[in-house]
Amino acid sequence: MRRELEIPRWPQPASVAVSLTFDVDAESGFLSEGAEYAARLTTLSEAAFGPARGVGRILDLLSELALPATFYVPGDTAERHTATVEQIVAAGHEVGHHGHLHLRSDRISADQQREEIERGFAALQESVGVRPRGYRSPSWELTPETFALLGEFGFDYDSSLMGDDRPYLEEREDRTILELPVHWSLDDWTHFWWGIDEGGRLATPSSVLEVWLAEFESALADRRHVTYTMHPEIIGRGHRIAMLRRFLETIRDRANIWFASHGEICDYLRKP
Repeated sequence: MRRELEIPRWPQPASVAVSLTFDVDAESGFLSEGAEYAARLTTLSEAAFGPARGVGRILDLLSELALPATFYVPGDTAERHTATVEQIVAAGHEVGHHGHLHLRSDRISADQQREEIERGFAALQESVGVRPRGYRSPSWELTPETFALLGEFGFDYDSSLMGDDRPYLEEREDRTILELPVHWSLDDWTHFWWGIDEGGRLATPSSVLEVWLAEFESALADRRHVTYTMHPEIIGRGHRIAMLRRFLETIRDRANIWFASHGEICDYLRKP
């Protein structure tokens, strides 16, 4: 159940808030689909492009523009690509929980959902010394069982649902959590992903830029917060990083923006 949240004015002089988020799925995004993917070296190499090249390009761009971000990292990625996740942490960016092997909650049992959260926490703590405050469900599919676990494990916020286009409170039974909503249109995967099994679409960067700028203009008119979601193996291709740079430079010149991590948005909305 969605409950509207009173949104205060953003820190002056900002008239809109923007969060840049990156899901560092790497190989886990494919290995979660079945054991047969372990032998698909080409598919796994595309996934590994994210931590091998994409993350570095993203970090360089964020550093150059002095922008914060939230990186949602599966536990498997933290174990498999520890040095890359260490670079994210060293750059001062927030790390969020994104399961362990990127298993979709709606396809696994309640016990497996608990294990995904516990193993994700353990891997991030042991690999990079981080215990995340925020959660994003793999493939943005949240179940009642996982929702209950978010309260049990003390998460401050979630970023998996689409019940509004501004932050709100999600309530179920006796549990409430701050929701920082997402949407498929603001995710690079749905615009750019193509795979040998299911096809997909390879949109032009200019068409995605048009959509994301249009959403920004809407958020600016509403003086609201908006989240953009990206994946290093997708947005990290050279021509798409160029699009991301153009997008960020365009909106930065358009208005006074509070670029904030999800943790910063959470703290601001929850302050007395």
